[in-house]
Amino acid sequence: MRARRVLEICRMGVINYADALKLQEKLVLDRKAGIIPDTLLSLQHPPTYTLGKRRTDNNLLIPLSDLKKIGAQLHYTQRGGDITFHGPRQAILYPIIALREMGLGARLYVEKLERTMIELSSQYGVRASPGKSGETGVWVEDRKIGAIGVRISNGITSHGLAYNIDPDLRYFKHIVPCGIANKEVTSLKREAEVELPAEDVVQDRLVSCFVEIFGYDSTVWKGSDSLVVTKGET
Repeated sequence: MRARRVLEICRMGVINYADALKLQEKLVLDRKAGIIPDTLLSLQHPPTYTLGKRRTDNNLLIPLSDLKKIGAQLHYTQRGGDITFHGPRQAILYPIIALREMGLGARLYVEKLERTMIELSSQYGVRASPGKSGETGVWVEDRKIGAIGVRISNGITSHGLAYNIDPDLRYFKHIVPCGIANKEVTSLKREAEVELPAEDVVQDRLVSCFVEIFGYDSTVWKGSDSLVVTKGET
């Protein structure tokens, strides 16, 4: 009989990307040491472009000197995937979970992240699906609604998914999103034919989809004050 699986969920609100990265690094070490259980950070970022470990700078279509003019930052990371955008009204989940304890490999893990966003979309009448070969993330026909970029270190995950509730889609015009050219980016607000509740309600529903699809038995919800975040430069 397997042990009950508990997930700690931390609502972080809007947090600077550098601060979230430091926090993830700390939590990964704590999870490896068994100090904490599986943990999920639910948050949003100020306007931020991030590049994965492949360093595909050519997919940033705006000069670095112009980033400040549009109120955005750029960060380099060690996650997989290509360039993407994070911003307000985009739901971001960063799972810090032990895949081996769940019997999951990298591919199945990513598929469950896809299913998490697909399930949320369906709750608002939007039919989403995984991308075709070479098209990462989750799509509504040929329009991308959710991005995935993960890092796995000794079986412990970090980074995760970003789901577009109603972000300012103009920011995506300054990049080749996820390195996939000539494809639109969309949002739940644009695709849904029903009126959406407040974005924090939608974000909590995304968390609930994650909990169900990953099969957790119980959850513990915490606020941002339960975690120590070392403030970085803004």
